[in-house]
Amino acid sequence: MNQRSAQSGTARATRRGFLTAGGALGGAAALAACGGAMGGGGGGASDSGELVGIGNNGRAGAGRDGATADHLFIAGFQWSPPTNFNTFAASPAWPSAGNAAQYVYETLLRFDILTGELLPGLAASHEINGTESITLTLQEGVTWHDGSEFTADDVLYTFELGKIDPGLGIAGIWTEVDEMTAEGTTLSLAINQERRNVDSVLNTLATQPIVNKAQFEQAAADSGGAIASWETMEPIGTGPFTLELADQTQIVLARHEDYWGTSMHGGLPAMSKIIHPIFKSAEDGNIKFQNGELDVMQQFVPQIWKMWEADKPVGTYLRDKPYYLPGSMPMFIMNTARPGLDDPLVRKALAHAVDYASIAETAMSGYSSQVLASLVIPDGAEDQWLDREKAEADGWVYDAARAESLLEEAGYAKGEDGIYAKDGQKLGPWKLITPQGWTDWNAALEIVAKNFQAIGVDAATNFPQQAQTQTAIQNGDFDLCCWSVAGTGPSTPWQRFSDVMSNVDLAPAGERAYRNYGRWENDQVNDLLQDAAAAVEDAEKKVALVALDDLYRAEVPAFPLMYRPDEFFEFNASNWANWPTEENDYAPPMFRGAGNQWLFEITRIGS
Repeated sequence: MNQRSAQSGTARATRRGFLTAGGALGGAAALAACGGAMGGGGGGASDSGELVGIGNNGRAGAGRDGATADHLFIAGFQWSPPTNFNTFAASPAWPSAGNAAQYVYETLLRFDILTGELLPGLAASHEINGTESITLTLQEGVTWHDGSEFTADDVLYTFELGKIDPGLGIAGIWTEVDEMTAEGTTLSLAINQERRNVDSVLNTLATQPIVNKAQFEQAAADSGGAIASWETMEPIGTGPFTLELADQTQIVLARHEDYWGTSMHGGLPAMSKIIHPIFKSAEDGNIKFQNGELDVMQQFVPQIWKMWEADKPVGTYLRDKPYYLPGSMPMFIMNTARPGLDDPLVRKALAHAVDYASIAETAMSGYSSQVLASLVIPDGAEDQWLDREKAEADGWVYDAARAESLLEEAGYAKGEDGIYAKDGQKLGPWKLITPQGWTDWNAALEIVAKNFQAIGVDAATNFPQQAQTQTAIQNGDFDLCCWSVAGTGPSTPWQRFSDVMSNVDLAPAGERAYRNYGRWENDQVNDLLQDAAAAVEDAEKKVALVALDDLYRAEVPAFPLMYRPDEFFEFNASNWANWPTEENDYAPPMFRGAGNQWLFEITRIGS
């Protein structure tokens, strides 16, 4: 298969295949009504009949009655009162953010995290001409929520906003694209031939919400071109839902009865409203979810299996551990400008010192499979780019004795205090930082610090607030940290290699960096990144990506601590069934992109 062929079909591949080859109620009232009809979260419903896509224990509820019977309750995306639904704002309210649920705004293409396919969205199809150009054919009959016609001008203007306000994230596409033109319903994008990074462009096409030109022309005029500062509580999209209500307690979306996409999705969404209560804490959401007062959720639930062991009809996409598909890898980043950390043998020793299994079980509740010495995420859309044999043979695993051996090979010896040193320079004291309150990352770094201390490296944790942590990492003012890199998408694993290793515009300490926070320097990596970006055929691309992975393992500028889902997809089958699972795999476990399909196919229990 040529990765660059247009993929517009709807065929699905199972995970096993990969492994083997009326007005809304107020928030409190709505939840009370929801919970009151659940019968304790449906725990008494022992016979699910013909239902599929239900709890991991095979259980389902009896459905709920009343005003909320055909509503979907969702949580885990909005934690503060919504104030702005401008998709270009710094922190837009759900679901307006880019690469979020395409319920109000939609994208041109839709990414499937399981198969790696790019499916139709506002574009009915796309074609790729090597590294020269991308052509998109728009869907017919698309209308905006205000009834106006959707046209190619809306698409062109959406991307032109990156020129009007260069501070917008969308401005980045003009680094990769020289020109974007339209003729009727056909759009053509000319790829920059110095960069030839087609996958990066595809990533933008699959994540950038398309906006209404008329509305945003007025926004540009009102804001003096400062689009990100413009505020609106009236988003106009093309999606299957409109914003009905947003206050301090909830966000309510109402089904758009004139939605253009019924033929593509097989009808209108199953629910008449989507209600997102705004909780003060994740624990509040977890309690409501367990009790059946939420239907589906995206947030970390410690030991989620205890819910179905308690007879709750709770389910995850994978029936067994790790329960969630891997989609991101929190990265342990080392500041290579620090003495000791500038030595690849020391960095590899630290990689061997970490008890990854303990992190998976303790910090991640078993939600992470065995971490490989690779920047490619296995067992999903990226698996085709992984050389597993090399990752296992040339990489690292938890081995404290091997870690100490590598430190000694690097010329270090333990002092009387038990800490390794060379030429009077000790390994530490080093601070391991990540934001306060990021509980799984906090727990992971506590394990890492103990592992380092056990082999003779002086390390301790420190958890500042998020803004302080981010500033320190971007400015190179840190020793060791846990931070995020690109999750699975159309441009990964290339984008992740760039995030970790790129030497393009390498920022010196004290200046803000947007990638390669460890300031690792290498004279080979940029050429390898360019080769991987410009590769046309799958075989050629894999050669380049494997070469990058080889360099990564040799130099170890960073290493993953665990795998995390790109989104935590967990459902409670008290009121709705036919949720996507690996056995019922008509849609991926996503709240955006190709995951939109489950909105149209879940079924109300008892209806």
